[in-house]
Amino acid sequence: MTGLTQGPERAAELLADQAHQALVARLRDGSLSSGMFLSIPMLVQRLNRPISAVRDAVKRAEACGLVKVLPKRGVMIMEAGAETTRECLELRAVFDCEGARRLILNSGEIPLAALKEEHDILLEDAHTRLSPDLPRRAIETDLSLHDALSTGLGSKLALRLYGENRNRIAVIQNTRPFLADRIVSSMEEHLRIIAALQARDAEAAFVAIRDHLQHTLRWWGVGA
Repeated sequence: MTGLTQGPERAAELLADQAHQALVARLRDGSLSSGMFLSIPMLVQRLNRPISAVRDAVKRAEACGLVKVLPKRGVMIMEAGAETTRECLELRAVFDCEGARRLILNSGEIPLAALKEEHDILLEDAHTRLSPDLPRRAIETDLSLHDALSTGLGSKLALRLYGENRNRIAVIQNTRPFLADRIVSSMEEHLRIIAALQARDAEAAFVAIRDHLQHTLRWWGVGA
């Protein structure tokens, strides 16, 4: 009997996982934006998944702070207000600092040369070529360094929490396009972090990460 019940239960879990992945993808690409309200039937249509799976996905997303369930009404996508923005960016800096510390302490391997080249190319393009895809590339390049630093965390729990916060930051980033001048300054800040990692200088890495945080908070209008 146990074997018979495991099949349907496992199938339901897989559908819920797929619905959650679809929901997160829509949040990260901006299809579902900050403050948007949707009924469950609307969300089912957007995600093209069964209603039971969507309900489970919404519960998981709410637990991660990505949405808020309004009983008998629907779902509200997280609002990227000043307090939320500050908290998410500050939390990312905590993960960045710890990831950098462990990578340097344990001689962890991250593709610093490739990261530097990617940042150099984007920095040059921000100076000379204001192409329509520049903001999208800026977000991808920005995340590449933060994701690389997260590899040093070494804890499954820490990585899960980093990933949840990464999704919240994606919702925040979609509320405002990256401007060329911020892309330039952000890439320069990232390159200082990369240089500190290359030099295996933990103190310099911490200073560069905190400096990047302060500039990012000011750009979002939530700095001290």
